[in-house]
Order: sequence, then structure tokens, then C-alpha cells
Amino acid sequence: MVLYDLHPDAKIGKNVTISNFCTIENDVVIGDGTWIGPNVTIFAGARIGKNCKIFPGSVIAAIPQDLKFSGEYTTVEIGDNNVIRECCTINRGTSASGKTVIGNNNLLMAYVHVAHDCVVGNNCVFANNTTLAGHILVGDWTVLGGKTAILQFVHIGQHVITSGGSLVDKDIPPFVKAARYPISYAGINSLGLHRRGFSQQSIENIQCIYRLLYQKGYSIRHAVELIKEQYGNTDEGKVVLSFIGQSTTGLMKGYAFMNRQGAAGKSTSEPEEEKPF
Repeated sequence: MVLYDLHPDAKIGKNVTISNFCTIENDVVIGDGTWIGPNVTIFAGARIGKNCKIFPGSVIAAIPQDLKFSGEYTTVEIGDNNVIRECCTINRGTSASGKTVIGNNNLLMAYVHVAHDCVVGNNCVFANNTTLAGHILVGDWTVLGGKTAILQFVHIGQHVITSGGSLVDKDIPPFVKAARYPISYAGINSLGLHRRGFSQQSIENIQCIYRLLYQKGYSIRHAVELIKEQYGNTDEGKVVLSFIGQSTTGLMKGYAFMNRQGAAGKSTSEPEEEKPF
């Protein structure tokens, strides 16, 4: 007995499991081997890759929560091998870019929201209740702590990790840890980089780059000049400089700067770079 609503024009791949009480509309494509749990709703415009797992209560490709949206044709494009846990919501794009994109091999834990026109890379982990506003870019291998909330148009670089409960209103450059409020630099993501096979030399280059950017008291302009001069020919330097050059909301501040801006107006000594959150 069929206990789900599947539009006859939806394109369903091989070995796809559709559980009870699902609704799958027209203009939906689902790749081979994907599992759709109970009570999932997939609206028109969804493009879902192979071997994904979508858990109960999730809603994919609903129209954007954007008052400027006027019914234009847009999509959600989700890659392969993604795990989308309970009650996640991923909205279609708007006329700004036409689509919302999720890459491959990502884990979106329960109650994650990805708004219109976001682009998420590969191998990311978004912990429970992470919320992305519209037009956000997230690089590969990024880990967002539970209840992280990200303001629209923010860019987050590759191999970033944020602490739980972070409120992100500035761009976070690649390879770093971000924490505290306002969001600020908390060292490089050295553990993650080691796990992903970065050489010791690459990690040392990244440490030196961020000492110049965040720990020496230089202006961003001066720090960028020094990074170009000293590390501009390294792979790590090129990635960081490219990110800074494309920043749209400005970079998050360093922790020493943020401490100096406290209500008491007192400067504090700079903590060690690798001190945990």
C-alpha cells in the first residue's frame, strides 16, 4: 500500500527509498540510492544527488523566506552522499543567483536552516540548529558549532571551525577557529588541518600568516602587504589573500582587538594562539 504522495513527473533514480507520508512534487530529481525518511516534503525545483539520506520532517526546496521573491523559477541543488537530519529546511534561490547549492559529503544535523542563494562546499558539518541567512558562502571542510547563526552575505573560508552559539556577522577567513562575541579570531584550526593531511610546513605558514593578520597589531592593509611579500608565493598565502580580496562584509577581528573594546575599556594580554575556546 502506497502511503506517500509522489508526483508522476518527478524523476526518481534507481534504488531510491521513499518512506511513508512523504510529499514529492513535480520538477524534482532524486539520484540513485537516496533514502527519503518519513514525513519529508520535497517541493518543485529540488535536485538531489546520489546516496543521500534525508531524515523525517525535513523540507527541501520551499520558496524563499524573502519578501522580494515574486515566484521566479529557482532551484535547490544538493550533491551526492549528503546526510540531512531531522527537520532541516533548505530553501530555493531567488532571482539574485537562481539557486541554493549544497555540495557533496556534508552532514547537516537536526534543525539546520539553509536560506536562499547560499552556496555550501563539500565535507562540511553543520551542528544542530545552525542557521544560515541568505547569500552566504561556506567553504569546504567547514564545521559550524551548534546554534551558530550567520548573517546574510557573509563568507566563510575553507577548513574553518566555529564554537557553539556563535553569532557571525563578519567574514571568517580560511583555516581558522572563530569564537566569542562579537565573533573573533581564536587561533588556527591546526587539529583539523593535521587530520586532513596538511604538511607541517603548510601549517606553519598558516600560523605565520595569521600572526601577521591578527596578532601583530597591524592594520589589515599593512598585514596584507606583508603576507604578499612573505607568503604570496605559497599555496596557503594565495588562498588567504584571495579570500580577503573577495570579502564583502569585512573580516572578523582578532581577539586582542576585541578584548580592548570591552566595556571597561581595559587592554588585556594576548592569549596564546592555540588556546582552546
